[in-house]
Amino acid sequence: MKTSARNTFSGTVTAVTKGAVNAEVQLTSKSGVKIVAIITNGSVDTLGLKEGKAALALVKASWIILGKELHKVKISTRNVLCGTVDAIHKGAVNSEVSIKLPGGDVLTSIITNGSVQSTELRQGEHVCAAFKASSVIIAVE
Repeated sequence: MKTSARNTFSGTVTAVTKGAVNAEVQLTSKSGVKIVAIITNGSVDTLGLKEGKAALALVKASWIILGKELHKVKISTRNVLCGTVDAIHKGAVNSEVSIKLPGGDVLTSIITNGSVQSTELRQGEHVCAAFKASSVIIAVE
């Protein structure tokens, strides 16, 4: 499967909690990263999602917000993953920032060059990535 989403985490569904319309799905990657997605109950049924099923979590790089010490603040997003800035590739307007997570997964974010400056991001520094559960796409093969 090929997609335009820069961030693909392969893992196992570790929890499914259905509500009236939507469900909360937790996926744990092979390296131990936990990602929460909010999808419709119809999608849960169509994909056959249940605890123990292999699945993928996809997140577009442009949906990821970066910040320092986000794990210490109260924030409404369910997914806050912290790691080390692995690389920053500056473009004319935006920069691509790669973050190495504990366990080896790499998460990529696209943010403005101004945001790289204002957050003072540097290679090798600690940084956190935040994204809403509704920004996570779940896929199965």
